[in-house]
Amino acid sequence: MIFGTCVGSLADKYGRKRASITYCITYILSCFTKHSPEYKVLMVGRILGGIATSLLFSAFESWLVAEHFKRGFESQWLSITFSKAVFFGNGLVAILAGLLANFLADTLSLGPVSPFDAASCFLAFGMAIIIFTWSENYGDPSEGRNLLIQFKAAASAIASDEKIFLLGAIQSLFEGSMYTFVFLWTPALSPDDEDIPHGFIFATFMLSSMIGSSLASRLMARPNIRVEWYLQIVFLVSTAALFSPVAINFFITSTGQKGGSLTPTGRLLLFAFCVFEACVGIFWPSIMKLRSQFVPEESRSTILNFFRIPVNIFVCVVLYNVDAYPITGMFGMCAGFLFLAAVLQNRLKLAVEKPRTKTVENWTSGTETDSEMEPLNA
Repeated sequence: MIFGTCVGSLADKYGRKRASITYCITYILSCFTKHSPEYKVLMVGRILGGIATSLLFSAFESWLVAEHFKRGFESQWLSITFSKAVFFGNGLVAILAGLLANFLADTLSLGPVSPFDAASCFLAFGMAIIIFTWSENYGDPSEGRNLLIQFKAAASAIASDEKIFLLGAIQSLFEGSMYTFVFLWTPALSPDDEDIPHGFIFATFMLSSMIGSSLASRLMARPNIRVEWYLQIVFLVSTAALFSPVAINFFITSTGQKGGSLTPTGRLLLFAFCVFEACVGIFWPSIMKLRSQFVPEESRSTILNFFRIPVNIFVCVVLYNVDAYPITGMFGMCAGFLFLAAVLQNRLKLAVEKPRTKTVENWTSGTETDSEMEPLNA
């Protein structure tokens, strides 16, 4: 939240390619720190990892959007790229990476640090591709535009444009619930220390996410279906999925018997969690599409990092107080945030439709101007 926001925001001024290379270097160094048993060294590694994560979620997307339009590609192709990135990157590659990590650490008995060493090799390979094949692009590289000015410009853009503000709030609410879910699904599926297949369940989650991203690709390919519309349904379904532990706990009491395998109640919860992961798969390419439409190019990386500040605060507060509340209460809170995201998504839909409705009204009344007719003709 602190270091990552500052470093990630520099991408707009000094270049998104440089920021992407910095991500690779920073995360390689973070992986190297895992070889040390010293707490201070490991803490430095986590700071480097936080900086790298901030760059990962801002610099790459900002570079892609700028490069896409600079080359004159169709905007619709961007949706396809985002969907494939989630399908292959967040889904298929995540599963293969998990299998490789398990093979190195357990099958070859190379220890728990070996997957980090393998990650360093992939990062170095990716950095070579960036260095030799990418061109540089910027947000606003003008002289005298320091970090404080960038922060003020980003804050002003968020405060003055309702669509950007709503987009940031929706992303924070959904991602905050999603990251909290990461810490809750294991105790939810094994409340009595059942022996559950964590690796298989994780692979099932990733497969569900891949199905969701594939569905998102088909939805965004249809011109008569707008992202602002179907995301409301996605958020409502997500609300129901994460509220399921609360409802099940109300109607079904635990036997309290320790051990055993996944219970019928656990299987029901697993299905609900897979539905939520499918919604996550739809959410990522869809929110990327909306960000490419509404977030201004000159401050894109800075604004994307601003969006992540509430997410990090939320997750920190939740994890710090995770033992103070029952797990059903945590799921209920996440479901409430997702429902609020659905309400804000409806508000965003209305905000997007407002200028279009006004233009059509002017056209039908015969008072349209040339500037208003241009988007209508298009």
